Amino acid sequence: MSAPALQVRANGMSGKPDARRARWLTPAGMVFLLVIGLLYVGLNFPTERYITPQRGLGYALGIVGGSMMLLLLTYSARKHFRVLSFLGPTVHWFRFHMLLGTVGPLCILYHSNFHLGATNSNVALISMLTVAGSGVVGRYIYSRIHHGLYGSKASLGELRAGSDNLHSLSGQIAFVPELVAKLDAAERRMLAAGPRLPVLGLAKPAVVAFLAFFSRWQLRRYVSRALRAAARKSATIAEQRIRLRRTAYSYINRRIAATRRLADFQAFERLFSIWHALHIPLIFMLFIAGVVHVVVVHLY
Repeated sequence: MSAPALQVRANGMSGKPDARRARWLTPAGMVFLLVIGLLYVGLNFPTERYITPQRGLGYALGIVGGSMMLLLLTYSARKHFRVLSFLGPTVHWFRFHMLLGTVGPLCILYHSNFHLGATNSNVALISMLTVAGSGVVGRYIYSRIHHGLYGSKASLGELRAGSDNLHSLSGQIAFVPELVAKLDAAERRMLAAGPRLPVLGLAKPAVVAFLAFFSRWQLRRYVSRALRAAARKSATIAEQRIRLRRTAYSYINRRIAATRRLADFQAFERLFSIWHALHIPLIFMLFIAGVVHVVVVHLY
């Protein structure tokens, strides 16, 4: 057994966590698990026996949760006003924004005992849940157009350059002369696929995934047939048939994968712009509903 294999086997037997498990050991993963656990407790146990919205811990949770939701606006202010650059990098404020958008609603839910109440309370609660749900959707879209969750934004030109670099390898698959033209046509179909309305852009990745699978199958079948035909005419190709097929398959896979990333990027970038245009008004609606709720509670 080779040394690398022995090392991998030893690592597996030593009880070291694998990469998938390690992802849950990050601070974000631990916060997520904690929030899920607290949501389960709040939904399945009678918290109203110990927490009331009018006084004590329940009242304090309402103040803390409301303050956290109000602080959500800090991230937008830091991002759009250069005068606030002294507050630190926007990437740190984005993380803080996500933390507030997670812990704040949790505090409000415990404040309300996970139940609806008066009309003004219900409006504030529903507004908060709408903003929180919008944030979850935005986080998913954000992760699809960025390198990681907090990294720099991936540019469409960067992905396109990666796809264009694969075209330079076309000389290696000259034994199937029509493959490049067929790949170009498949790429054009993938990039043009999907609904024309931006709001339906989430359907494009699914359509592109199907086209990628179908195009890969068609192109591989073409390569196999072309190689069989060429092998009957050339002893050299017949001898190198397996290696040539693997080369062509690798070229197809890389081109299709790069084009699929391009198409997904385009779809999610359009979706993110739409989401952002809707998310900001929702935050201001939440702010107004929260202020009205606080005023009504303390006046009446």
